[in-house]
Amino acid sequence: MKRFVQVGCGIRGIEGYAEPILKEYRDHVQLCGVYDVNHKRAALVSHYGGVEVPVYDDFDKMLNDVKPHTVIVTTKDCMHDFYVIKALKAGCDVIVEKPLTTTFEKANAIKKAEEESGKHVTVVFNLRYLPIFVKLKELISSGVIGDVLSVHFEWLLDTQHGADYFRRWHRQRENSGSLLVHKSTHHFDLVNWFLDDDPVAVNAFGSRRFYGPTRENRSERCLTCQHKDTCEFYLDINQPPMDKLYLECEDVDGYYRDRCIFSEEIDIEDSVSVNVLYKKGAVMSYSLTAHSPYEGMRIAFNGSEGRLEFCKIDGRYPELRKGVDNVITIINRKGEKITMNEPTDGPGGHGGADERIQENLFVGCTSDPLGQMADTRAGMMSIGIGMAANVSMAENRRVYLSEFYGDL
Repeated sequence: MKRFVQVGCGIRGIEGYAEPILKEYRDHVQLCGVYDVNHKRAALVSHYGGVEVPVYDDFDKMLNDVKPHTVIVTTKDCMHDFYVIKALKAGCDVIVEKPLTTTFEKANAIKKAEEESGKHVTVVFNLRYLPIFVKLKELISSGVIGDVLSVHFEWLLDTQHGADYFRRWHRQRENSGSLLVHKSTHHFDLVNWFLDDDPVAVNAFGSRRFYGPTRENRSERCLTCQHKDTCEFYLDINQPPMDKLYLECEDVDGYYRDRCIFSEEIDIEDSVSVNVLYKKGAVMSYSLTAHSPYEGMRIAFNGSEGRLEFCKIDGRYPELRKGVDNVITIINRKGEKITMNEPTDGPGGHGGADERIQENLFVGCTSDPLGQMADTRAGMMSIGIGMAANVSMAENRRVYLSEFYGDL
Protein backbone atom coordinates (compact mmCIF):
# COMPACT_ATOMS: atom_id res chain seq x y z
CA MET A 1 0.00 0.00 0.00
CA LYS A 2 1.37 3.41 -0.93
CA ARG A 3 2.26 5.80 1.87
CA PHE A 4 1.04 9.38 1.53
CA VAL A 5 1.74 12.45 3.64
CA GLN A 6 0.09 15.86 3.38
CA VAL A 7 1.22 19.43 3.97
CA GLY A 8 -1.54 22.04 4.30
CA CYS A 9 -4.70 21.32 6.34
CA GLY A 10 -7.25 23.99 5.47
CA ILE A 11 -10.80 23.24 4.32
CA ARG A 12 -9.72 22.22 0.83
CA GLY A 13 -6.86 20.12 2.12
CA ILE A 14 -9.02 18.19 4.57
CA GLU A 15 -12.24 17.84 2.58
CA GLY A 16 -10.59 17.27 -0.80
CA TYR A 17 -7.74 14.97 0.21
CA ALA A 18 -7.22 13.86 3.81
CA GLU A 19 -10.82 12.98 4.67
CA PRO A 20 -11.50 10.99 1.46
CA ILE A 21 -8.26 9.03 1.91
CA LEU A 22 -9.12 8.16 5.50
CA LYS A 23 -12.69 7.17 4.69
CA GLU A 24 -13.27 6.06 1.10
CA TYR A 25 -9.75 5.16 -0.04
CA ARG A 26 -8.02 3.74 3.02
CA ASP A 27 -7.88 0.29 1.41
CA HIS A 28 -5.77 1.76 -1.41
CA VAL A 29 -3.48 4.36 0.20
CA GLN A 30 -2.37 5.18 3.72
CA LEU A 31 -2.14 8.72 5.07
CA CYS A 32 0.91 8.39 7.34
CA GLY A 33 1.42 11.96 8.44
CA VAL A 34 0.21 15.55 8.16
CA TYR A 35 1.96 18.87 8.62
CA ASP A 36 0.69 22.44 8.75
CA VAL A 37 2.29 25.62 10.02
CA ASN A 38 -0.68 25.61 12.41
CA HIS A 39 -0.38 22.41 14.45
CA LYS A 40 -3.92 22.76 15.85
CA ARG A 41 -5.37 22.71 12.35
CA ALA A 42 -3.26 19.71 11.38
CA ALA A 43 -4.56 17.82 14.41
CA LEU A 44 -8.12 18.24 13.10
CA VAL A 45 -7.42 15.84 10.24
CA SER A 46 -7.95 12.95 12.65
CA HIS A 47 -11.19 14.54 13.89
CA TYR A 48 -12.68 14.88 10.41
CA GLY A 49 -11.26 11.63 9.05
CA GLY A 50 -12.19 9.47 12.01
CA VAL A 51 -8.74 7.84 12.04
CA GLU A 52 -5.74 8.87 14.10
CA VAL A 53 -3.04 10.40 11.86
CA PRO A 54 0.42 11.42 13.13
CA VAL A 55 0.86 15.20 13.25
CA TYR A 56 4.36 16.51 12.60
CA ASP A 57 5.79 19.86 13.64
CA ASP A 58 8.50 19.69 10.98
CA PHE A 59 8.04 18.88 7.28
CA ASP A 60 11.55 17.46 6.82
CA LYS A 61 11.14 15.17 9.82
CA MET A 62 7.87 13.87 8.36
CA LEU A 63 9.62 13.03 5.09
CA ASN A 64 12.51 11.35 6.91
CA ASP A 65 10.30 9.34 9.28
CA VAL A 66 7.62 8.21 6.83
CA LYS A 67 9.61 8.02 3.59
CA PRO A 68 6.38 8.46 1.64
CA HIS A 69 5.74 7.48 -1.94
CA THR A 70 3.67 10.64 -2.50
CA VAL A 71 3.37 14.07 -0.90
CA ILE A 72 0.11 16.04 -1.17
CA VAL A 73 0.60 19.82 -1.17
CA THR A 74 -2.41 22.01 -0.29
CA THR A 75 -0.75 25.02 1.32
CA LYS A 76 -0.98 28.69 0.40
CA ASP A 77 -0.25 29.04 -3.31
CA CYS A 78 2.98 30.96 -2.78
CA MET A 79 4.42 28.07 -0.74
CA HIS A 80 3.67 25.29 -3.23
CA ASP A 81 7.11 25.44 -4.81
CA PHE A 82 8.90 25.17 -1.44
CA TYR A 83 7.19 21.91 -0.50
CA VAL A 84 6.97 20.46 -4.01
CA ILE A 85 10.72 20.86 -4.55
CA LYS A 86 11.59 19.46 -1.11
CA ALA A 87 9.38 16.43 -1.79
CA LEU A 88 10.91 15.81 -5.22
CA LYS A 89 14.43 16.03 -3.81
CA ALA A 90 13.43 13.49 -1.17
CA GLY A 91 12.46 11.06 -3.94
CA CYS A 92 8.69 11.46 -3.71
CA ASP A 93 6.00 11.92 -6.31
CA VAL A 94 3.82 14.98 -5.68
CA ILE A 95 0.13 15.81 -5.93
CA VAL A 96 -0.29 19.58 -5.79
CA GLU A 97 -3.55 21.51 -5.68
CA LYS A 98 -3.92 24.14 -8.39
CA PRO A 99 -2.32 26.54 -9.12
CA LEU A 100 1.09 24.93 -9.54
CA THR A 101 2.73 28.05 -8.08
CA THR A 102 2.60 31.86 -8.34
CA THR A 103 5.61 33.11 -10.33
CA PHE A 104 7.50 32.17 -13.47
CA GLU A 105 10.69 31.72 -11.46
CA LYS A 106 9.06 29.26 -9.08
CA ALA A 107 7.45 27.35 -11.96
CA ASN A 108 10.79 26.93 -13.70
CA ALA A 109 12.39 25.77 -10.44
CA ILE A 110 9.70 23.09 -10.00
CA LYS A 111 10.22 21.89 -13.57
CA LYS A 112 13.99 21.66 -13.02
CA ALA A 113 13.59 19.77 -9.74
CA GLU A 114 11.17 17.32 -11.35
CA GLU A 115 13.53 16.63 -14.23
CA GLU A 116 16.49 16.13 -11.90
CA SER A 117 14.60 13.88 -9.49
CA GLY A 118 12.97 11.61 -12.05
CA LYS A 119 9.77 11.76 -9.98
CA HIS A 120 6.37 13.05 -11.13
CA VAL A 121 4.17 16.03 -10.25
CA THR A 122 0.40 15.87 -10.76
CA VAL A 123 -1.48 19.18 -10.75
CA VAL A 124 -5.10 18.83 -9.66
CA PHE A 125 -7.49 20.45 -12.14
CA ASN A 126 -10.73 18.91 -10.99
CA LEU A 127 -12.84 20.84 -13.52
CA ARG A 128 -11.48 18.53 -16.23
CA TYR A 129 -13.70 15.90 -14.58
CA LEU A 130 -16.92 17.91 -14.39
CA PRO A 131 -19.42 16.20 -16.76
CA ILE A 132 -20.22 19.34 -18.74
CA PHE A 133 -16.57 20.08 -19.47
CA VAL A 134 -15.93 16.45 -20.37
CA LYS A 135 -18.79 16.71 -22.87
CA LEU A 136 -17.45 19.96 -24.35
CA LYS A 137 -14.02 18.37 -24.71
CA GLU A 138 -15.53 15.38 -26.51
CA LEU A 139 -17.57 17.56 -28.85
CA ILE A 140 -14.64 19.79 -29.79
CA SER A 141 -12.35 16.79 -30.27
CA SER A 142 -14.95 15.17 -32.52
CA GLY A 143 -14.61 18.04 -35.00
CA VAL A 144 -18.32 18.92 -34.90
CA ILE A 145 -17.47 22.63 -35.32
CA GLY A 146 -14.23 22.04 -37.22
CA ASP A 147 -11.05 23.82 -36.20
CA VAL A 148 -11.61 26.22 -33.32
CA LEU A 149 -10.78 29.75 -34.42
CA SER A 150 -11.80 31.75 -31.35
CA VAL A 151 -13.11 31.31 -27.81
CA HIS A 152 -15.21 33.68 -25.70
CA PHE A 153 -15.19 32.78 -22.01
CA GLU A 154 -16.86 34.67 -19.15
CA TRP A 155 -16.79 33.52 -15.54
CA LEU A 156 -18.96 35.20 -12.91
CA LEU A 157 -18.50 34.94 -9.14
CA ASP A 158 -21.35 36.29 -7.06
CA THR A 159 -20.85 38.36 -3.94
CA GLN A 160 -21.04 35.30 -1.72
CA HIS A 161 -18.35 33.25 -3.47
CA GLY A 162 -16.35 36.13 -4.92
CA ALA A 163 -16.19 38.10 -1.69
CA ASP A 164 -14.67 35.15 0.13
CA TYR A 165 -11.39 35.49 -1.80
CA PHE A 166 -11.10 39.01 -0.43
CA ARG A 167 -11.46 37.87 3.19
CA ARG A 168 -8.68 35.29 3.04
CA TRP A 169 -4.94 35.17 2.28
CA HIS A 170 -5.82 35.18 -1.43
CA ARG A 171 -6.47 38.94 -1.23
CA GLN A 172 -2.74 39.67 -1.25
CA ARG A 173 -0.84 39.17 -4.49
CA GLU A 174 2.25 37.85 -2.73
CA ASN A 175 0.19 34.91 -1.44
CA SER A 176 -2.04 33.99 -4.39
CA GLY A 177 -0.52 35.66 -7.44
CA SER A 178 -4.00 37.32 -7.81
CA LEU A 179 -7.28 35.74 -8.91
CA LEU A 180 -5.81 35.44 -12.41
CA VAL A 181 -3.46 32.82 -10.98
CA HIS A 182 -5.43 31.30 -8.12
CA LYS A 183 -8.92 31.16 -9.62
CA SER A 184 -8.53 31.65 -13.38
CA THR A 185 -5.96 28.87 -13.55
CA HIS A 186 -8.98 26.53 -13.65
CA HIS A 187 -10.43 28.33 -16.65
CA PHE A 188 -7.19 28.80 -18.56
CA ASP A 189 -6.42 25.12 -18.10
CA LEU A 190 -9.83 24.17 -19.48
CA VAL A 191 -9.32 26.17 -22.66
CA ASN A 192 -5.76 24.87 -23.11
CA TRP A 193 -7.19 21.36 -22.69
CA PHE A 194 -10.18 21.93 -24.97
CA LEU A 195 -7.96 23.26 -27.75
CA ASP A 196 -5.05 20.89 -27.08
CA ASP A 197 -2.85 23.90 -27.67
CA ASP A 198 -0.38 26.19 -25.92
CA PRO A 199 -0.87 29.90 -25.16
CA VAL A 200 1.73 32.13 -26.82
CA ALA A 201 0.93 35.76 -25.98
CA VAL A 202 -1.28 37.63 -23.51
CA ASN A 203 -2.67 41.13 -23.21
CA ALA A 204 -4.73 42.11 -20.17
CA PHE A 205 -6.53 44.83 -18.25
CA GLY A 206 -7.83 44.72 -14.70
CA SER A 207 -9.23 46.85 -11.92
CA ARG A 208 -10.38 46.73 -8.30
CA ARG A 209 -13.42 48.93 -7.82
CA PHE A 210 -15.83 46.83 -5.75
CA TYR A 211 -13.70 45.40 -2.93
CA GLY A 212 -10.87 47.15 -1.12
CA PRO A 213 -11.29 50.54 0.63
CA THR A 214 -14.48 51.48 -1.21
CA ARG A 215 -16.59 52.22 1.89
CA GLU A 216 -15.92 53.97 5.16
CA ASN A 217 -17.82 51.50 7.35
CA ARG A 218 -15.17 48.84 7.69
CA SER A 219 -13.08 47.13 10.31
CA GLU A 220 -10.26 44.58 10.62
CA ARG A 221 -12.58 41.56 10.66
CA CYS A 222 -16.23 40.53 10.83
CA LEU A 223 -16.07 38.99 14.31
CA THR A 224 -15.37 42.28 16.07
CA CYS A 225 -16.83 44.71 13.54
CA GLN A 226 -19.17 47.39 14.87
CA HIS A 227 -21.01 47.38 11.54
CA LYS A 228 -21.75 43.65 11.40
CA ASP A 229 -25.47 44.09 12.08
CA THR A 230 -25.89 46.21 8.94
CA CYS A 231 -23.20 44.84 6.62
CA GLU A 232 -24.51 42.50 3.92
CA PHE A 233 -21.10 40.84 3.77
CA TYR A 234 -20.94 39.83 7.42
CA LEU A 235 -19.48 36.34 7.87
CA ASP A 236 -20.21 34.43 11.08
CA ILE A 237 -16.97 32.56 11.74
CA ASN A 238 -18.55 30.87 14.77
CA GLN A 239 -20.30 28.47 12.38
CA PRO A 240 -18.83 25.05 11.45
CA PRO A 241 -16.49 24.12 9.90
CA MET A 242 -14.81 27.53 10.19
CA ASP A 243 -15.08 27.70 13.97
CA LYS A 244 -12.89 24.64 14.53
CA LEU A 245 -10.60 25.04 11.53
CA TYR A 246 -9.91 28.74 11.90
CA LEU A 247 -11.40 30.60 14.88
CA GLU A 248 -10.17 28.09 17.45
CA CYS A 249 -6.74 27.95 15.78
CA GLU A 250 -6.06 31.69 15.64
CA ASP A 251 -3.90 31.72 18.75
CA VAL A 252 -1.23 29.66 16.93
CA ASP A 253 -0.61 31.75 13.81
CA GLY A 254 -2.86 34.82 14.07
CA TYR A 255 -4.66 34.01 10.81
CA TYR A 256 -8.13 35.57 10.57
CA ARG A 257 -10.46 33.82 8.12
CA ASP A 258 -13.04 36.64 8.27
CA ARG A 259 -11.04 39.74 7.40
CA CYS A 260 -12.92 42.75 6.05
CA ILE A 261 -13.39 42.72 2.29
CA PHE A 262 -13.05 46.51 2.27
CA SER A 263 -9.54 46.51 3.71
CA GLU A 264 -6.77 48.74 2.42
CA GLU A 265 -4.33 45.79 2.29
CA ILE A 266 -6.20 44.13 -0.61
CA ASP A 267 -4.04 44.45 -3.73
CA ILE A 268 -5.63 42.07 -6.26
CA GLU A 269 -8.13 42.87 -9.02
CA ASP A 270 -11.84 42.08 -8.80
CA SER A 271 -12.49 42.55 -12.55
CA VAL A 272 -10.17 41.36 -15.32
CA SER A 273 -10.23 41.12 -19.10
CA VAL A 274 -7.66 38.96 -20.89
CA ASN A 275 -6.86 38.24 -24.54
CA VAL A 276 -4.79 35.17 -25.42
CA LEU A 277 -3.16 34.08 -28.68
CA TYR A 278 -2.59 30.34 -29.14
CA LYS A 279 0.17 28.59 -31.06
CA LYS A 280 -2.17 27.13 -33.71
CA GLY A 281 -3.78 30.54 -34.28
CA ALA A 282 -6.89 30.50 -32.09
CA VAL A 283 -7.61 33.55 -29.94
CA MET A 284 -9.46 33.75 -26.62
CA SER A 285 -11.23 36.63 -24.93
CA TYR A 286 -11.69 35.94 -21.21
CA SER A 287 -13.24 37.88 -18.37
CA LEU A 288 -13.58 37.24 -14.65
CA THR A 289 -15.94 39.24 -12.46
CA ALA A 290 -15.75 38.65 -8.70
CA HIS A 291 -18.79 40.77 -7.74
CA SER A 292 -21.59 39.60 -10.01
CA PRO A 293 -25.22 39.58 -8.76
CA TYR A 294 -25.32 35.90 -9.76
CA GLU A 295 -22.87 33.04 -10.18
CA GLY A 296 -22.27 31.35 -13.50
CA MET A 297 -20.29 31.06 -16.72
CA ARG A 298 -20.73 31.46 -20.46
CA ILE A 299 -18.47 29.95 -23.09
CA ALA A 300 -18.59 29.92 -26.88
CA PHE A 301 -16.33 28.33 -29.49
CA ASN A 302 -16.31 29.66 -33.04
CA GLY A 303 -15.08 27.00 -35.46
CA SER A 304 -14.48 26.60 -39.17
CA GLU A 305 -17.68 24.53 -39.40
CA GLY A 306 -19.90 26.23 -36.83
CA ARG A 307 -20.33 27.53 -33.29
CA LEU A 308 -20.74 25.80 -29.93
CA GLU A 309 -22.28 27.64 -26.97
CA PHE A 310 -22.95 26.83 -23.34
CA CYS A 311 -24.24 28.88 -20.40
CA LYS A 312 -24.49 27.77 -16.79
CA ILE A 313 -26.04 29.66 -13.89
CA ASP A 314 -25.67 28.47 -10.31
CA GLY A 315 -28.57 26.48 -8.89
CA ARG A 316 -29.20 29.12 -6.23
CA TYR A 317 -30.77 31.30 -8.95
CA PRO A 318 -33.55 29.13 -10.43
CA GLU A 319 -35.47 32.14 -11.76
CA LEU A 320 -32.49 33.10 -13.95
CA ARG A 321 -31.89 29.61 -15.30
CA LYS A 322 -35.13 29.15 -17.20
CA GLY A 323 -34.55 28.89 -20.94
CA VAL A 324 -30.87 29.78 -20.62
CA ASP A 325 -29.16 27.17 -18.51
CA ASN A 326 -28.16 23.53 -18.95
CA VAL A 327 -28.28 23.48 -22.74
CA ILE A 328 -25.42 22.97 -25.19
CA THR A 329 -26.13 24.62 -28.53
CA ILE A 330 -24.35 23.88 -31.81
CA ILE A 331 -25.06 25.94 -34.93
CA ASN A 332 -23.53 24.77 -38.20
CA ARG A 333 -22.73 26.75 -41.36
CA LYS A 334 -26.16 25.93 -42.81
CA GLY A 335 -27.82 27.70 -39.92
CA GLU A 336 -29.03 24.42 -38.46
CA LYS A 337 -29.30 24.31 -34.70
CA ILE A 338 -28.62 21.28 -32.54
CA THR A 339 -29.30 21.35 -28.81
CA MET A 340 -28.53 18.86 -26.06
CA ASN A 341 -28.99 18.93 -22.32
CA GLU A 342 -26.08 19.37 -19.97
CA PRO A 343 -24.83 16.03 -18.61
CA THR A 344 -26.02 15.41 -15.07
CA ASP A 345 -23.58 16.31 -12.33
CA GLY A 346 -22.73 13.66 -9.80
CA PRO A 347 -23.00 13.89 -6.02
CA GLY A 348 -20.18 15.37 -3.97
CA GLY A 349 -17.75 18.23 -4.30
CA HIS A 350 -17.60 20.35 -7.45
CA GLY A 351 -20.51 18.53 -9.05
CA GLY A 352 -18.92 15.12 -8.61
CA ALA A 353 -15.62 16.20 -10.19
CA ASP A 354 -13.73 15.78 -6.91
CA GLU A 355 -14.78 12.15 -6.56
CA ARG A 356 -13.80 11.33 -10.13
CA ILE A 357 -10.31 12.74 -9.81
CA GLN A 358 -9.84 11.24 -6.33
CA GLU A 359 -10.42 7.82 -7.84
CA ASN A 360 -7.55 8.40 -10.25
CA LEU A 361 -5.27 9.95 -7.64
CA PHE A 362 -5.74 7.36 -4.91
CA VAL A 363 -6.72 4.15 -6.72
CA GLY A 364 -4.82 4.68 -9.96
CA CYS A 365 -5.38 5.90 -13.49
CA THR A 366 -5.20 2.98 -15.93
CA SER A 367 -6.77 4.77 -18.90
CA ASP A 368 -6.88 8.47 -19.70
CA PRO A 369 -8.23 8.89 -23.26
CA LEU A 370 -9.11 12.57 -22.79
CA GLY A 371 -5.87 13.49 -21.04
CA GLN A 372 -7.57 14.61 -17.84
CA MET A 373 -4.61 13.96 -15.52
CA ALA A 374 -2.56 17.15 -15.64
CA ASP A 375 1.22 17.32 -15.28
CA THR A 376 3.74 20.05 -14.54
CA ARG A 377 3.68 21.34 -18.09
CA ALA A 378 -0.10 21.74 -18.04
CA GLY A 379 0.21 23.53 -14.72
CA MET A 380 2.83 25.87 -16.14
CA MET A 381 0.77 26.68 -19.24
CA SER A 382 -2.28 27.48 -17.14
CA ILE A 383 -0.60 29.78 -14.63
CA GLY A 384 1.51 31.15 -17.50
CA ILE A 385 -1.55 32.95 -18.86
CA GLY A 386 -2.43 34.44 -15.46
CA MET A 387 1.12 35.48 -14.66
CA ALA A 388 1.65 36.95 -18.13
CA ALA A 389 -1.61 38.86 -17.64
CA ASN A 390 -0.22 40.30 -14.40
CA VAL A 391 2.90 41.45 -16.24
CA SER A 392 0.79 42.87 -19.06
CA MET A 393 -1.26 44.96 -16.65
CA ALA A 394 1.80 46.15 -14.76
CA GLU A 395 3.83 47.05 -17.85
CA ASN A 396 0.98 47.93 -20.26
CA ARG A 397 2.14 45.63 -23.06
CA ARG A 398 1.66 42.31 -24.84
CA VAL A 399 3.55 39.57 -23.00
CA TYR A 400 4.95 36.38 -24.54
CA LEU A 401 5.21 33.30 -22.35
CA SER A 402 8.49 32.42 -24.05
CA GLU A 403 10.04 35.46 -22.34
CA PHE A 404 9.92 33.47 -19.10
CA TYR A 405 9.59 29.83 -20.15
CA GLY A 406 11.80 29.74 -23.21
CA ASP A 407 10.90 26.87 -25.54
CA LEU A 408 8.94 24.84 -23.01
